[in-house]
Amino acid sequence: MTAAWHVYILRCGDGSLYTGIARDVAARLAQHEAGRGARYTRGRGPLALVHVEAAADKGEALRREAAIRRLGRAGKEALAAGSRSAR
Repeated sequence: MTAAWHVYILRCGDGSLYTGIARDVAARLAQHEAGRGARYTRGRGPLALVHVEAAADKGEALRREAAIRRLGRAGKEALAAGSRSAR
C-alpha cells in the first residue's frame, strides 16, 4: 500500500529550499511549475524535486514538514543529499 501523503523538498532556481506536503507529489510539482502552487515558489524556477518522504496520514505529514522546516539549511541539504542523520 502506498502512503496517502508525502513530504517533499524543492530546490528553487535561486538556490533556496521549499518544503511542502501533498498526496500526489508529481501533480503538486506541476502546480508549482505552472505558478499555481505556493506563492514562495512563484518566479523562483526552475524547480527541482530533491527529497520525498512518505507519511501514513496528513497529520504525520504536517508534523514531519514542521520538523524539516526547523532543521535549517544544513539539515535540509543533508536530507536532499540522502543523509539519514538529518532526521
